[in-house]
Amino acid sequence: MSVLQLTSVTKEYGGKPAVRALDDVSLRIEAGELTAIVGPSGSGKSTLMNVIGTLDRPTRGEVMIEGEATSAMSDAQLAGLRARRIGFVFQQFHLLAGLSAAANVATGLLYRGIKPKERERRSHHALERVGLGHRIDHRPGALSGGERQRVAIARALVGDPAIVLADEPTGNLDSKTSEEIVNLMLELNSEGSTIVVITHDNELAELFPRRVRVLDGRIDSDVQVEALIGAV
Repeated sequence: MSVLQLTSVTKEYGGKPAVRALDDVSLRIEAGELTAIVGPSGSGKSTLMNVIGTLDRPTRGEVMIEGEATSAMSDAQLAGLRARRIGFVFQQFHLLAGLSAAANVATGLLYRGIKPKERERRSHHALERVGLGHRIDHRPGALSGGERQRVAIARALVGDPAIVLADEPTGNLDSKTSEEIVNLMLELNSEGSTIVVITHDNELAELFPRRVRVLDGRIDSDVQVEALIGAV
């Protein structure tokens, strides 16, 4: 069973004529894959990310997460699916300034019905997994950009999602810190995490083993190569 399957997905936005942001897109992501979705501004890659993450519904076609069709789900059911099965990493981090790193990570479990002590245990483990076990009690203002992004990655991983979507995860980082984040993703993938990175940066996309290029709302190419931990 694929973690993610898009079948003939089209997304149009209202108007006359309607704007077609995605045009008959089909895509499969298998468990354990590390994929970059790359394309220039206006190519449709952001719309594709929103559709994959069930943040937006397609106009036509089907999105399946772990074999479960999402088209007939209510908004509440989709929200539950996102909370259980999809982790998000954003360019702007979206951390709460008044909370510690551990508390920020634990917010990824708030809608899972998990008791506070267990949320705390899992958040500590997730931070250790991304190399921040020594920064558990620090608030975002006391962390570097790279450390804040590691906290955001830990938050995405803490619920053991089927797939992690990372939107321009190195966009606000310097080149050295970007290299560290890329290598962290390679390491996490080697441990079994399924990760999809959305980016406009072709050089960044070249560092990942699968590269799906989006152009004019369609998949222009889909290339699979070998990537190594520490390749950056």
